[in-house]
Amino acid sequence: MKKYFLFGLLLFGPLNLNAQGLSVETCQEKARANYPQVKQYGLIEQTTQFNISNANKGYLPQLSLSARGTYQSQVTELPKGLPISLPGLSKDQYQAVLEASQVIWDGGVIKAQKRINNAGSEVEKQKLDVDLFTLNDRVNQLFFGILLLNEQIVQNDILQNELLTNFQRISAYMQNGVANQSDLDIIKVEQINAIQHKTELNSTRKSYLFMLSTLTGLVINDQTELIKPEINLSTVEITSNNRPELGLFDAQNKLFESQKDLLNAGNRPKIGLFVQGGYGKPGLNMLTNEFSAFYIGGVRLAWNLSGFYTQKNNINKLEISKKSVEFQKETFLFNNGLKTSQQQTEIEKLQTIIGNDDEIIRLRENIKKSTTAKLDNGTLTMNDLIREINAENQARQVKSLHEIQLLVAIYQLKNNINN
Repeated sequence: MKKYFLFGLLLFGPLNLNAQGLSVETCQEKARANYPQVKQYGLIEQTTQFNISNANKGYLPQLSLSARGTYQSQVTELPKGLPISLPGLSKDQYQAVLEASQVIWDGGVIKAQKRINNAGSEVEKQKLDVDLFTLNDRVNQLFFGILLLNEQIVQNDILQNELLTNFQRISAYMQNGVANQSDLDIIKVEQINAIQHKTELNSTRKSYLFMLSTLTGLVINDQTELIKPEINLSTVEITSNNRPELGLFDAQNKLFESQKDLLNAGNRPKIGLFVQGGYGKPGLNMLTNEFSAFYIGGVRLAWNLSGFYTQKNNINKLEISKKSVEFQKETFLFNNGLKTSQQQTEIEKLQTIIGNDDEIIRLRENIKKSTTAKLDNGTLTMNDLIREINAENQARQVKSLHEIQLLVAIYQLKNNINN
């Protein structure tokens, strides 16, 4: 009997729900909302907005300020012998320039950068979804572990009531001289064993409730009713897969496509307007050897052709990364499909077993009744009756275990395909 109790130990932490029913779906939602890592969503969103804002600032006029002072060994001079003469330039020269430039067409670089930021943000969110999805399994283990313990406690109470009834019957037999103290002691030992087992069950249940309360952020205690889900076998027929890992694979591929767009945009020509205002010695008039202000305005075309050297290799690297993600996706779907088939087979097996459990319990009840009658007639001993009582109790516990196992299998299947 203890091996079935150990199943509960292997299953795996506010609002007040003392007077309310609590479903496993509610626990999953609350655990996700309560988990500290969920705050990362807000940080990802804020970072993305900052990055996109920075990218948009590329459309604003860009300002730059430069200044320099130089000394050169020679300066431009008119050849000797000309009929005119001009003052020579100073070998020390100075210049300060403020330039404002406005992009007209950047080849799509800023647009590609914004797409990369959005795609990167989606990848981070999908990774977080995958991490948080594992909480469902932890909640399921705790929730159904508690349900199993609840069933065992109910069966324990039934056993104790039956032992009490037999204790009272044997006490009456002793008064009539047809039973002795040893028969009463046998029942008393079983009563003490049942009380000890219930203490163990209650202690374990309390621990599970505390862990579930911590995980969900809800006030969950002995007064909280956990709603046992209905056995819905339609889940076995579901084949669509909505796991967050699939969203992650798609988001990673979109990120690679965005990076490819940026590579292409980076190798296109850039066109912009510019205006420069400066002050220097000499100014634009090289024949005037004094400080003067000046300005220049115009259109600028820039095209860095060296990017074409590595563009093909960089794009091939991105294609390899995309293929790697596709292989990961195929592997995940393959393993997930195998697991789904195993879980469907397990559900079908448990359905058959539970049908047999009902027949076993019915037969055990009949055997116990027959043993009780034979005890009354003096043809069997109290040990025989205790053995049959325990056998019936174990049969009921086995059925309770199988029912919880069926629910666990159904929810494992739902969790495996996220339906």
